[in-house]
Amino acid sequence: MICVSIVSHRHGPMVARLLTQVLTCPAVSQVLVTLNVPESLRLPEDERVSMIENARPEGFGANHNAAFARCSQPYFCPLNPDIELEDDPFPSLIAAIEEASAAVAAPAVKSPDGDEEDSIRFFPTLRSLALKALGGADGRYLVQKGQGAFFPEWVAGMFMLFRSADYAHLKGFDEGFFLYYEDVDICVRAWQSGLKVLACPSVSVIHDARRDSRRSLRHLGWHLASMARYFLKHRGRLPNITDCVRDHV
Repeated sequence: MICVSIVSHRHGPMVARLLTQVLTCPAVSQVLVTLNVPESLRLPEDERVSMIENARPEGFGANHNAAFARCSQPYFCPLNPDIELEDDPFPSLIAAIEEASAAVAAPAVKSPDGDEEDSIRFFPTLRSLALKALGGADGRYLVQKGQGAFFPEWVAGMFMLFRSADYAHLKGFDEGFFLYYEDVDICVRAWQSGLKVLACPSVSVIHDARRDSRRSLRHLGWHLASMARYFLKHRGRLPNITDCVRDHV
C-alpha cells in the first residue's frame, strides 16, 4: 500500500535504524533506499527493500522523484533518514487522508527531547522572514495536545505521505530546488491545483535535526538559493487556503 523513499548521504546507521522501524509497519509494501554517494550500507534481507545507487549526488527532490518512478503503491512517503518512529504512524495518516480527501498528510514532528518542531507552518513571506529575524513569530502553527487533523499552508518534507496519483499529478518535487524549500513549493502547488494538505497532530514522529544550514557554508548557500527561487517563483501568487478548502469541499 505504501512505498517509502529514503535517501542516504553517508547516513548508514540512521538508515539502518529507520529501516528496522519502517519494516515493522504492515502497510509498508515497498522501500526504496537511494545511496546519494558511495557508501557501504547493508540492507535487510527483505523482498520489499530495493537500493538505488546514484552515479553522482542529486538534490532532495530529484532523488525522491527518481524513487517515485519505481513506486508501485497507491501511497508514496519520502522520509528523512534522521526520522525515528515512536509507533506505526501510517494507519492513522491514511485514515485521515481518506476522510479529508487530502493529497498529502504529515504527522507532528518532535525533537528527541520531546519538544514540538516547526514542521507545520504558514507560507514564508519576505515580511514573515524579516519579523522572524527580529525575534518575532517563526511561522509555525501553534498545535495543541490532542488537536485533530487540520489544513495548514505547508508541512515539512522530512515526513510527507502522498497519494501517489496526486504526487504524479504535481509532477513531484521541483528539482530546481537542490535542497530546502521544495516542500514549501509542492504544498503551494498542491493548493493551487485544488489539492489539500493535511496535518495530523495526533500522530507524531521524532526528528533528530542536523540543522546543516547553520553549520555548513555549502548548506547555507543551498538554503539561500532555494529561498530566492521560491520567492521568484511564487511572488504575489500564494494561495489563500481558506478559499481553497471552501471551494474544494
